[in-house]
Amino acid sequence: MTTDLQDYSHKRLNILTGEWVLVSPHRAKRPWQGQNETVSKEVRPSYDASCYLCAGNTRINGEQNPKYEDVFVFTNDFAALQNDSKLFIVKDGLLEAHSEQGICKVICFSPDHSKSLADMDPKDIAKVVKAWQDEYQTLGANDNINYVQIFENKGAVMGCSNPHPHGQIWSQSTLPNEVEKKDTQQVNYYKKYRNSLLGDYLAKEMTLKERIVFENDSFVVLVPFWAIWPFETMIIPKTWQPNITTLKNNDTLLFAEAISVITKVYDKLFNTSFPYSSGIHQSPTNGEANEHWHWHMSFYPPLLRSATVKKFMVGYEMFGSPQRDITPEIAANMLKELI
Repeated sequence: MTTDLQDYSHKRLNILTGEWVLVSPHRAKRPWQGQNETVSKEVRPSYDASCYLCAGNTRINGEQNPKYEDVFVFTNDFAALQNDSKLFIVKDGLLEAHSEQGICKVICFSPDHSKSLADMDPKDIAKVVKAWQDEYQTLGANDNINYVQIFENKGAVMGCSNPHPHGQIWSQSTLPNEVEKKDTQQVNYYKKYRNSLLGDYLAKEMTLKERIVFENDSFVVLVPFWAIWPFETMIIPKTWQPNITTLKNNDTLLFAEAISVITKVYDKLFNTSFPYSSGIHQSPTNGEANEHWHWHMSFYPPLLRSATVKKFMVGYEMFGSPQRDITPEIAANMLKELI
């Protein structure tokens, strides 16, 4: 690929959203005099009596967690969406609002309070994947649930209020903004080429091998050409699959391996428990074929130059468009060298 992309400011197109990101590689050399985050030196115990998510403990609503031994899923005690929300529409000229129903769940990855996904064996991560599959199917079977969003916020800097290894699942009656963009881009590409947008993109990446961090028989971990966050990555299945329920037993373990590899690499990068937000985008559960969908998992980590320097989305990025300094190609090489 042209070296101009490593030397000069330019824009890159995110084919999944139709939006652009500004890349400024020459700015990576600028000195940093901004905010530095505090690195936590805390060593967590495997069990914390004050933790609401530890096995056997009582949550804030008075319910007691079972003595779970691997994965534990429960309905969020402070859900952002209400399943019994009143149905209504408010439309008054330019003022418009629609009711939104949904079910929110919490998924504890492990009973061990001290662990993160990076500390877990792939076979234990595979149990988390199985729980994701089950919840996607169960929640999606509800008539009023048309999308299931699986995600994790890791680290206090990402707003995680409890360090116990856990993620969330929000399911709702309509498609959220980011999913709607990806749905539109993928369906338009499918109608035109009768092929998977992400599948054709992956084929190009596997030919160039400039942004691939890791791959096994079923999955590729790469830094997207259009990545916004400094060390953003995406896990993409090599075969065209609409959602995670299509994974077979061996594929489930290989997906778990990909998660294990990239989270371990993140922790090695700056020698810290690497914060991030991760999420799976997959086909809606609206009863339609959604054959244009190619599911994928993204990691959005905020650390920029070290364990203490964070990337902020402010100024131009809030009023113009996202921007990055270090190029995706350099980021991919830095991550790949740590495997």
